[in-house]
Amino acid sequence: MSFMQPSPVKYACSCGILNPINKLFFCRHCPKLRCGFCVCHEIESHFCSNCLENIPSSEARHKKNCCANCFDCPCCQHTLSARATTVAVVRKTEEAKEGESGASEAAPSPKPSAMPTTKKMYYLSCLSCRWTTRDVGIPDQGVATGTWPDNECLYQVRFNTLMEYYQTVVLQEKQEKQEFLRRKAPKPHKFPSLTDRTGLTVSLIRRQIGWTDKSLPKPKPVNITAAEATADVEALPADIFTQPINLRNITTIAQRHSQPADQPTAVSKLYPQRRSLWIKRSLRCRQCEHNLIKPEYHPTSIKYRIQLFASAHVPEVVMVRCEQPLQPGQSNAILLKFTNPTMYDMTISVLDAPPQEVQINADAFQQACRIKEEAVTSSPLLKSSGVTLARQNSTREVKREVKEKANATIVPLESEFVLNQRDDSKEFDEDVQAPIEEPKFIVWRKGNKVLLRLQFTPSPELQTGNEVTLAFCMQYTYVNTVTNTQDKKEPTTHALHSRIFIHAGDIVN
Repeated sequence: MSFMQPSPVKYACSCGILNPINKLFFCRHCPKLRCGFCVCHEIESHFCSNCLENIPSSEARHKKNCCANCFDCPCCQHTLSARATTVAVVRKTEEAKEGESGASEAAPSPKPSAMPTTKKMYYLSCLSCRWTTRDVGIPDQGVATGTWPDNECLYQVRFNTLMEYYQTVVLQEKQEKQEFLRRKAPKPHKFPSLTDRTGLTVSLIRRQIGWTDKSLPKPKPVNITAAEATADVEALPADIFTQPINLRNITTIAQRHSQPADQPTAVSKLYPQRRSLWIKRSLRCRQCEHNLIKPEYHPTSIKYRIQLFASAHVPEVVMVRCEQPLQPGQSNAILLKFTNPTMYDMTISVLDAPPQEVQINADAFQQACRIKEEAVTSSPLLKSSGVTLARQNSTREVKREVKEKANATIVPLESEFVLNQRDDSKEFDEDVQAPIEEPKFIVWRKGNKVLLRLQFTPSPELQTGNEVTLAFCMQYTYVNTVTNTQDKKEPTTHALHSRIFIHAGDIVN
């Protein structure tokens, strides 16, 4: 298959979404396949992709997630570069200053009263479309970074007033809610919890000591005027229908959306925009809350401290070809290549359906998690205050049914087969291995790769042009080197299952 084409082989993750193996992650603690929807995304750091400056989260929030030194071109959205130029400056000499001070007493000095010098100035220029800050009348600056003026919005004062008003409303509602929960709370326990984060524990301790409850300062009222609709609309220019239009002087939709504050219609009113910050994110399993992906903190590093990609732990299945053209109701065979990415041997079985005990274990685990959450939140104080110590709804694993339906029946393999471990040194080994008796369904074997033939029969109800989809369950052995307890210091072997769907092609005449 081509690198640019979508992969015909897709795996079903634990939440039921189909993805190719290069878009999946593997949790070694569960152990299960995870996709981008069944993991938690966390921001590790903010940085600028141009100057590679690492910015703390509080500073990035204060700067509105924009870099203070880098700018984007308002025309083509490329990065602007600072260019230096020299400007002639007239500087008066000391002799001229002395002559001016004693002009009333002595005659004018024959020497020149000023000395021409040059001063270095900077302006921003785009190397792609040749746009410069001089095109919109921004004066040159004496420093290359940090002194460029921002285009102020006409409604900035109104926005700031609205923001202060709604912050006051939110603070008032929060205080009213805390006061309501304090009144309805039951009689405090003799030993309050020391892990309380809502402020209720502090209130109980102050009451037991005999102090008065510490009340939050009341928010100051903000006077805000309501917006009024008006029917007065500014008239159009007199020459709007007679003057010819020059499209080079009119901004495009992308240029207007890049400056949402004023959305200029003329190119001469475009101002450079501060470059948005990038982030490095880490991924965490929703079920066991262990890290799956954790990058390095420095922006210049592309390595990972933790990288649990599925392609490094799960056998990779690649579709090679079908032996015959696809016909409805006719038996056919497909060639599949299996690759072992781990350093341990794997025993693989191809089944038409997952074993029943796998589904029973999954249901029992979900029921145990539900009982555990109910036990944690059974405290009357927590129920009355609305505080829960269980995981939030956004971090729970959501089960979905696989929407993909198979329209072909496969013939399970006669027996299981062993997939050798990955050994990069064998690629350069010239020793010829002795022939080994292989099962009939194995076509060839080399190193940690095996090519096998899988028999299937498309549904007889398919019509010409319909896509044939195969589905089977791959059972493989995985050696887990992670030990959750101190007693188990040796790696353990697990029998895992993965549901695989393959788009074999279309029915032909």
